[in-house]
Amino acid sequence: MKRIHFRRGLFVLLAILALAACGDSYRRGYYYQPPPPPLRVGVYGYAPGPGYVWTDGYWLWGGSRYNWVPGAWLRPPRPRAAWVPGTYYRRGPRYIYRRGYWR
Repeated sequence: MKRIHFRRGLFVLLAILALAACGDSYRRGYYYQPPPPPLRVGVYGYAPGPGYVWTDGYWLWGGSRYNWVPGAWLRPPRPRAAWVPGTYYRRGPRYIYRRGYWR
């Protein structure tokens, strides 16, 4: 009888230690995020009016997969503003996307 309680207690202790080890790595953010797929290439047509600038589409990480965000025609917020396209850079096992912005 003592032997059964000892094994059960040992099993519970090992299970708690395993969960604690996983929980610590999860809190620190150790996970793998795959690289983004290649950008889509297509025809975007004519500008809807003078002064519009085409902003390319990009892949956005949605938690479990990448989702395509299509490009769009935008008007600059001020005269002589230039669009700087977004870029991906790698930080450890993850890929971080820095969105495009007006300069």
